[in-house]
Amino acid sequence: MQNMQKKHKNNRRLFFWACIIGMFLACSLFPGAPAPTVTPVPSDVFPPTVTVTPTSAPPPTPTKPVFGDRFDGERAFADVAHQVSLGPRPVGSVAHARTVTWIVESLEIAGWKAEVQELEIAGHPVRNIIASRGDDTQGEWIVLGAHYDTRLHADQDADPERLEEPVMGANDGASGVGVLLELARVLPKDLDKRVWLVFFDAEDNGRIGDWDWILGSTAFVAALDEHPDLAVVVDMIGDADLQVYYEIFSDQTIREEIWTTAAGLGYQDAFIQEEKYTILDDHKPFLDAGIPAVDIIDFDYPYWHTTEDTLDKVSPQSLKIIGDTLLAWLTAR
Repeated sequence: MQNMQKKHKNNRRLFFWACIIGMFLACSLFPGAPAPTVTPVPSDVFPPTVTVTPTSAPPPTPTKPVFGDRFDGERAFADVAHQVSLGPRPVGSVAHARTVTWIVESLEIAGWKAEVQELEIAGHPVRNIIASRGDDTQGEWIVLGAHYDTRLHADQDADPERLEEPVMGANDGASGVGVLLELARVLPKDLDKRVWLVFFDAEDNGRIGDWDWILGSTAFVAALDEHPDLAVVVDMIGDADLQVYYEIFSDQTIREEIWTTAAGLGYQDAFIQEEKYTILDDHKPFLDAGIPAVDIIDFDYPYWHTTEDTLDKVSPQSLKIIGDTLLAWLTAR
């Protein structure tokens, strides 16, 4: 019985195709004949229709990504993760060079003009990355900075056998870069300010051989033909237990503005309006040159300059707290 059903089914299909072929021949032999009426064919006879774009069609017009105007902590965290995926990024390493290329490309995608500033200081080459928007006709000139290099040796590691290993720098290095890159995506283009985003090289190798601290920012300030109105540096701001105190060297007026902005956003538990540390960081060359500057840094970080400064210590929410605050401060100032 089963074989008979299959046979009848096959006969029906042969009859259907014979009808189709007959109509086609009729139309070909008798052009004046009316076009046949086409009825839907059961889905078990024909496969689904596939639309094929002709090869002569022009390719789609490339468009830049739409980022929106809200700081995205997850996207900033993805930038941190990418840097960590390259490995430790000390000056002169392959990973360091790849980081430079990637930062420049990311800035250009976000619509910024980016360039690599190559300088030499204390016998060491440095490569700062400068992204700029606006000109001297657009109100204040503000520099936002972060260092992207990582330390050559984990000299604060609890394991004596790992003291010579390089630092991964997920928080100490990559977190600040992640915040600046996300700000590059979301800062309004019509901001009535001249803004530079500067990624400093060679910040983190003091007390190692003939290296000193903050070489990239020192060289950057020394090379300026004119001075910006102010500078804000972010460093080590990805810690999941974020606690950013007033840094004592920092300009008191600007730091109060920023911390007050954070409190207005509900971030007063992360931005603590008390002095705690004096930090030799990338804001110091600006201060020494008479340029008001602030260091936003969470120095209560037990993994500083150890092999444990890894991605699992960084929080997207902490990055968002810093980014939200700077975005609100910049747009309202």
